[in-house]
Formats: sequence, structure tokens, C-alpha cells
Amino acid sequence: MLFQYNLQSCLLLIFFVHILVYAFLFFKRSFKQDNYADKLIGWFLLIAALLISPYMLGFAGWYDNQPYRDILFFVPFVHSLAIGPLLYFYVRAISNYTFRIKGKMYLHLLPAFIYLGVTSWMSLADVFLFDNYNLTNEYEDPDFAGWYTILSTISILVYLFLSIKHFRDYKKFTQITTSFADLASLKWLRNFLYAYALLTILPIIKEILSNFYFFEKLRYFGPWYYFVAFALVTYYIAINAYHAIHLPLRRIQFSPNSLEPFQLLASNVIDEEKDLVAVEAQVLPLDEKLVQLKSKLKDLMEQELLFERSDLTLSDVALKLETNAVVLSKVVNQQFNLNFNDYVNQYRVNAVIERIANPQFKNQTLLAIAFDAGFNSKATFNRAFKKFTNKNPKDFLTES
Repeated sequence: MLFQYNLQSCLLLIFFVHILVYAFLFFKRSFKQDNYADKLIGWFLLIAALLISPYMLGFAGWYDNQPYRDILFFVPFVHSLAIGPLLYFYVRAISNYTFRIKGKMYLHLLPAFIYLGVTSWMSLADVFLFDNYNLTNEYEDPDFAGWYTILSTISILVYLFLSIKHFRDYKKFTQITTSFADLASLKWLRNFLYAYALLTILPIIKEILSNFYFFEKLRYFGPWYYFVAFALVTYYIAINAYHAIHLPLRRIQFSPNSLEPFQLLASNVIDEEKDLVAVEAQVLPLDEKLVQLKSKLKDLMEQELLFERSDLTLSDVALKLETNAVVLSKVVNQQFNLNFNDYVNQYRVNAVIERIANPQFKNQTLLAIAFDAGFNSKATFNRAFKKFTNKNPKDFLTES
């Protein structure tokens, strides 16, 4: 098989193979662990690998030699209309273990299926019926037609906007409802979304610059740099998504409407007579009831040491107090001036300080004490300790 090895083709080939390997690993793990998010990211990576293949093969000599040129023209490699929806669904799935694509959600993928069906029919007709280029453009790879590129760019930008919005709401939700917000923050996913948004507008910038004589080379070599950057960013999400810790995330079931009750409560829009799904019939209890809940919450933390559970959620505590998460969030916000994540971490920091001074824990490392107190990582412990003491843990030990 023809493949001309050079810098352009080989660099893309390396990324192509690695991305395909990760796609296979995600598919394998999705069936083994029943992880729907892995299945979605597997499809995303597979389509991403196919997306860079025409340029990889083009620099390997396929566009200049037959029958390889016909293969590139007749086989639909690029399915960029599916990139945006799959990415959006992945963001939703990783923030909600119970999420599944069903019903009308499949309409998001309809444009991609239509493109695949139409281009496949045109190619089959030209190959078996006309035995020549008839329905397919003989001089332009259909995967890089101007209209398709524009439509794909618009689609990706729209779904990136939805993904970023969903992610930002999810991050607020984890601060309100979990004691492991740092672990659930998915910073790597945030980095990927913003980097991919930048990548998406790069072709637009390239087209503008390529109209100037000085940048004419960009018409051919410019896209290669874009696809290398695209492959690098895709490889980044593949590595981070595969090594992400999913077990605590399964306790978070975030949907686009999950944040609404907490936002309404914060803005004092909810009244006692409004009935919401996640709120009791009387949403705003009397101040006396809030004070009572404050006292019960304090006793629960100090007597049962709930903060030692590294996967503790607002719903767990609300269940023990026989109330609901929204009301309990109001108690934490108004009575302690903290969100739930900071409220629990404050107890954990205080517990670490007490145990450092206790001879019973003298044989334990600082990190071991922090983990016993409920922290799930060194970085989270350091940030929380600095926040509540204005000192780094090591500095605190030196001074004490």
C-alpha cells in the first residue's frame, strides 16, 4: 500500500494510531464497566481519527496517485457534523452517570446521518452505476466542500457553546452539593472545551489570512497545522478522560435543570407555596426552622464525623436530617456563609489541625491524616488548608 513517509504524514500517523487505540480502550471499558460516557468518547475519538486521515493520507501521496485518489473521494472519512453532538452528549454523560441518548435526542445526530447516507449513495452510484465521477465532484474531495466545512463549523460552535454552558452550570452544582468539588471539577475537560473552541475558529482566521499574498501557503499547508493541533488536543482529552476517576462522579446526577432550584432559592424567587420537584411543599421554612437545622447539622458533623466521608454529598446529609438538599443548602449558605463544599472542608481542615497536635497521630504522615479527615487528594488538601488558615500545611507545621 502506498504511503510516503515524511514529516507531515508521519506526525499525523502517530496521532492517528494513538487516538484509534484509545477509542478501542474506551469501547472496551464501556462494556466492561457499563460506562456510557466511555462509549460516547470512544465514538468521538473514532470520528476524530477519521477526520485527520485525509490529510495524513494526502501528504502520504494518496491524492496524487490512483486508485488511492478515488478512495479518498468516494469514501466519506470526515463526519464533523457528529463531532459537536457527541462532545455535548459526552459532557452531559460524564456529569450524570444515568444519562442516555434517547428519543428526540437522536435528532441532534440526524444531520450527520443524512450526510453519511447521501454521500455514500452518491459514491456507490458513481462507482457501480456510472463507473465514473458523475454525482461526486471530480476536482474536490466532498469531505472538504465549502458548504460542508461552513455547516460543520457552525454546528461545532453551537454545541461547544452548549457544552461550555453545561459544564459551567455543573461546576456550580458540584460546589453546592458535593464535598469533593475539586475532584469533580474536571479541569481537563474545561481546558479541552476552550482549546477546541479556539481550534474551531482557526480555519476562519486561516481563510481570511490566505487571501493575502504573504499567506498564500496557508491554502494547503495551513490546514496541516490545524489538524496537528486538532490531533494534539484530541489526544489530550483521550489521555485525561481515560485516567479520570469516575467512581465519585457516579454520585453526581446533574441535568440542565438541576441548578435551577438552588438559583431560585439564592435569588429569593421561590415562595412557600411554589411546588418544585426537588423542593418540599413549603420551600422557605421559618427562620426558626433554619436555626434548628443549623444546630442539627453541626451536631451531625461533630458527633458522627460525616466530613470524614470523602464522597459526602448534600443529599446524604439532607437524608439524615430528614429534609431536602435545597433547604439544607439554604441553611449552609445563610447560617454559615459558606457553600457545602467549603463547609465540609472547613471541618476537615480543623480535624487535621487537631490531630496534628494529638500524640496519638504522631506516627502518621500529614497526608495520611488529611486523607483520614476526608480529603481525597494532596492538591485539594493544600488548597483548603491555605484557604482557611492562610498558611501552607508545611509552614503551619514549622510554626507550630
